[in-house]
Amino acid sequence: MKDILTNNSRCGNELAPGEAAAIEERIRLDLSNSNENATEFDTNRQVVIKVVWHVIYTSETTEGGYVSPGGISASILALNYHYRGAGFLFSLDKITRTQNDDWFLNAKSGTSAESQMKNTLVEGDKAVLNLYSVGFTGGLLGYATFPWDVYTNPKRDGVVFSHTTVPGGSEPNYNQGKTLSHEVGHWLGLFHVFETGSCTGKGDYVDDTPLQQTPTSGCPESKSSCTNNGGDSIHNYMDYSYDRCMSEFTNGQKERARQHAGFYRGLR
Repeated sequence: MKDILTNNSRCGNELAPGEAAAIEERIRLDLSNSNENATEFDTNRQVVIKVVWHVIYTSETTEGGYVSPGGISASILALNYHYRGAGFLFSLDKITRTQNDDWFLNAKSGTSAESQMKNTLVEGDKAVLNLYSVGFTGGLLGYATFPWDVYTNPKRDGVVFSHTTVPGGSEPNYNQGKTLSHEVGHWLGLFHVFETGSCTGKGDYVDDTPLQQTPTSGCPESKSSCTNNGGDSIHNYMDYSYDRCMSEFTNGQKERARQHAGFYRGLR
């Protein structure tokens, strides 16, 4: 996973060329040694995911990252709404609050601030969703660890995102809580819908999302970056559209998330 953002990046989970294919081969080998690839996707079987929310702040103000209990509750409510029909129930288990200017400003992927923050605060095991709300600068809104990496560095596992993106937050065009849903998608094993940046190949390795060459910017009425793809996934949570334009995960994405959450996180 790249730690340097491109000009259009709002998520730190953009993969280097060829990285997605290598990951998929690893997943294929992992699943071939188990019975997970034969697991039926059952929307009636709900999996509860415990959430620990770590509020990192510089001052006890909204601007300083001190997310209110109401903001946290609204975020969990939005998260569950966005994942409706996927068989997940996100349940807030605990809130921690830590005043630390370095972590708040500098906890980007691969930094010492990220490592110190997570080593100090992480709770639970691979099945617990650790959220860290911070105050990114430079356009980054969030990043997450993928489920297949949890065994190599379990303390790094979790989602880091900007406190400004919670419902009613101050982030222009990204303040409906959908950045969190996007990053949790990565935590569950989803790629960006434009992952390979190509109109050929496997795209995001989900059968019911069309090939998409470029991320979406803004809120277009329509967009088609590949010929005869039926239109890009501009309403998908795993694109870069404005929050007001995002409204869906496909059935294939939900199935992939359930499979990977079950196999790598034990969330069955």
